[in-house]
Amino acid sequence: MVFGRIAAVSRAYYDRGAMNLAGGATSELEAFYADVAALDLQPLWTQKRNLMPSSPAPAAIPWLWRWTHLRRLAERSGELIGIDRGGDRRVLALANPGLGGLPFTTPTLWAAVQYLGPGEGAPPHRHSPGAIRFVIEGESVWTTVDGDACDMHPGDLVLTPRGRWHDHQNGGNAPMIWFDGLDMPLVIGLDAMFYENHSGSAQPVRGRNLSERAHAGGGLAPVGRRQAAGKPESSPLLVYRREDTDAALSRALAANGGPIASLEFVNPVTGDAALPTLGCEMHRIAPGRRTPSIRRAGSSVWLVHRGRGTTVIGGERFEWAEGDVFAIPSWAPVDHQADELSDLFVISDRPVLEALGLYREKTLEEPQEVRGTFAPK
Repeated sequence: MVFGRIAAVSRAYYDRGAMNLAGGATSELEAFYADVAALDLQPLWTQKRNLMPSSPAPAAIPWLWRWTHLRRLAERSGELIGIDRGGDRRVLALANPGLGGLPFTTPTLWAAVQYLGPGEGAPPHRHSPGAIRFVIEGESVWTTVDGDACDMHPGDLVLTPRGRWHDHQNGGNAPMIWFDGLDMPLVIGLDAMFYENHSGSAQPVRGRNLSERAHAGGGLAPVGRRQAAGKPESSPLLVYRREDTDAALSRALAANGGPIASLEFVNPVTGDAALPTLGCEMHRIAPGRRTPSIRRAGSSVWLVHRGRGTTVIGGERFEWAEGDVFAIPSWAPVDHQADELSDLFVISDRPVLEALGLYREKTLEEPQEVRGTFAPK
């Protein structure tokens, strides 16, 4: 899609260059470009400004999905779609309107809401993309990862690292809805997608919350301060509890005295990102003060766990409340202001950019100008 746009603009450059030449030279130039195209070649001089812009020009656009819409449609999917129709998960992907109809939230991130009804089970499978689950509402559900049954509660983060068998089971009398985050677009772009269904309807359980008992209370660090140690590996801690996150955010906000405290979920053994290709963060914003406007290379998706406020993305104001989800494209200036104490969960592609030496950020000297307010559908 992005490359299609580049090709179209390049064709316009060919035509413009041809029009600027005299008749004989025009014919000769057109013949040259035809010969180049016939051999599947493309001249760099016609498209360098598109391939190498001075700063990122993302196809994704800032966007917001309202929780009222997501919840209503998730419930309807539970009424209309069986767990085995069209796949083995009842999932609604958040498709960024800038990506030409692809079911991706940003060019590297896939985000969705998943609905699991009472007594239902989503059968086990495994795949090369890494995935996370952040619980929005519901109880009595667990995700089993390679035999470790991890109980799920609102505000918990559950990891399903790449290549691990995982299934979901609802042992209660009410549905659960959670936020899914995957690095699927990145893996697809790298042609590294592998997928396999398990032979059973549920995998054998070795025990409950085994990783939590082995690594309880660990796994949070200030954003940007973790130190990678050797080859990054997925965290052995599979579930990060809301109580631990809440306590860590309270300490961080009290310590820094600023309008925002930002923590990253990390591998408690190595200090690496919890997943090598998918950053997971939690931000607490104190009410009343606007945060600095910052540009960051790489994209992110934000879920409002609690609270109410506004985020300005590229000069456009986005008003959010509990359960809303919004996407931030690469290098867009961003700042936040909360109306009440607010906690926001984030997935990003930052670990990939850091590993490749491509990550950068810039704090603007002045707050960005607000030119308008986003009007959701």
